[in-house]
Amino acid sequence: MVRCGASDSANVADQVGAGQRAGYPVVDGVAAGPFSSCYTSNQYRALQQFFKWWAEEEDRPDPMAGLHPPKVTEKLVPVFSSGELSKLEQARAGRGFAQRRDAAIIAVFRSTGIRLAELAGIRYDPQDTQRSDLDLWQREITVRGKNGKARIVKISYPAARTLDRYLRARARHVQAWRAQLWLGVNNRGPMTANGIYQMIARRGRQCGVTVYPYRFRHHFSHTWLDRGGSEGDLMELNGWTSPQMLRRYGASARSARARRTYDRIMGDSP
Repeated sequence: MVRCGASDSANVADQVGAGQRAGYPVVDGVAAGPFSSCYTSNQYRALQQFFKWWAEEEDRPDPMAGLHPPKVTEKLVPVFSSGELSKLEQARAGRGFAQRRDAAIIAVFRSTGIRLAELAGIRYDPQDTQRSDLDLWQREITVRGKNGKARIVKISYPAARTLDRYLRARARHVQAWRAQLWLGVNNRGPMTANGIYQMIARRGRQCGVTVYPYRFRHHFSHTWLDRGGSEGDLMELNGWTSPQMLRRYGASARSARARRTYDRIMGDSP
């Protein structure tokens, strides 16, 4: 076990304090530089627990006892505008394998708001429904969320048609026997989550739109609530167990939703 002396703990406390005053996270007692406030808070609390244990174990003062946790500032993720979605639609237009695959991936993201890892893990077997997560007839996809918990999500009719086009192109792929739904171009193997992320970002750059998978999740949540969908159903579809997530996702458009709800409720009042 590595032991800290009194001078070491004082130095760590100085580093922690300096990092906190600058708004930086502190890693192993060193102010690491500017990161998100959420990351800063996580690092602070990890060190807080460590030094609480260290102080009790070594019978010394806790060097973090007089410090306060950094304030976490909520970072609002903008939802897509109709113009941005139109540009993204044009960027993936085409009849080639890559275009049809990318169109299907974006359509599923937009229609479901599922997580990147969930999308990357979708399985497909046209011969065995028990080994396939995709049911186009019912417009349903089985995904596995955090801790491997499975749930079923619906997709829209347009998304189902886009997926069907991809499946026809996929059937001619050299590695069509693979269990993973999403295959690489030029007869490469299955796409990883990182590969899907890079593709999404690349398509966004092609049309001048900032795109990343989690933005679709925020947009889906906003659209669901804006159209009157229930919060309980949204939690089920998104695989949430805590209602706190409802405040986070789609928060950037919360005010606009409230104003439109006002018009629906109060529009006919005298």
